[in-house]
Amino acid sequence: MNSKLLKYTKQGIYCPQADIYIDPWGNVDKAVITHGHSDHARRGAKKYLTHRITVPIIKHRLGSDINTKPVEYGEVISVNGVRISLVPAGHIPGSAQVRLEHKGEVAVVSGDYKIEDDGFSAAFEPVKCNTFVTESTFGLPIYKWKPQKEIAADINSWWKANKKKGFASVLCGYSLGKAQRIIKMLDTRIGSIYTHGAVHSVNELLVKEGMILPETRLVTKEIAKSDFVGAMIIAPPSAMGSTWLNKFEPYSLGYASGWMNVRGARRWQAIDIGFALSDHADWPGLNDAIKNTGAESVYVTHGFTSVFVRWLKEQGIDAHELHTQFKGEQVGTDDGEAGN
Repeated sequence: MNSKLLKYTKQGIYCPQADIYIDPWGNVDKAVITHGHSDHARRGAKKYLTHRITVPIIKHRLGSDINTKPVEYGEVISVNGVRISLVPAGHIPGSAQVRLEHKGEVAVVSGDYKIEDDGFSAAFEPVKCNTFVTESTFGLPIYKWKPQKEIAADINSWWKANKKKGFASVLCGYSLGKAQRIIKMLDTRIGSIYTHGAVHSVNELLVKEGMILPETRLVTKEIAKSDFVGAMIIAPPSAMGSTWLNKFEPYSLGYASGWMNVRGARRWQAIDIGFALSDHADWPGLNDAIKNTGAESVYVTHGFTSVFVRWLKEQGIDAHELHTQFKGEQVGTDDGEAGN
């Protein structure tokens, strides 16, 4: 990794001058965490620096005993002359790009990000820099998202149709970020909204941090089956194919993921309907983000890395692959499962 500020090590992306790692996957002294998804936030650091909203999330997922320092967007922490600050990434609540500056050199590690403002997470902000580290989860030209307003209309129309048939609507998506984004998109006039325990737990954490969500109800065994008729149930992907779904019969099963942009993925998941809703940037978003940084060097960490690097080089950009342990959006699993 040819950067004045960043090095690539077996523990992850490292800033030697500040002696700090960004989203490391090994045991380290100090870590800056971009967001709470488990491929970016792992146990093993002695100290964690992250956005205020991400602190309760990683404590919930990694253990309350971890040593955390919360910061706000734009707040500057100086470490050995390196100015470190967090900039909104637009990915999920609390997600951040990590900006590092030292002697006029600026590097930005973006983590995961999306360009469209979802009206819930702090909106993505482009940052001018010399070195930019980017994802490429959906780094192919076939991935271009519909505006969120249109997807919301599609989801609510599906819910209305199911209610008219006397069905429950079960919609699956990541319990952190995606689920809350969906809940904010729902037309609460249609019916009641219920949540799986994994989603409910995250909702509680975010509400305590001042985020506003429509009223939802935790699914419990005490709730009568008849109460779910015409309701919307928000669940993690792990619920698909599980016996947990039996309590909602008859129901229609939906899945919200960027991978639903490809029709074959819908058939493979054996779902009734797929909504191409992603918390990652699409092809135009990735290209716009990189262009707006003005970066001299770009490093691509995960996704369609080889294809995207080749494309960037064709555009005259000094681009390189980084073979990290980041995974981006996975199909059929929740972000907190199986150590992903």
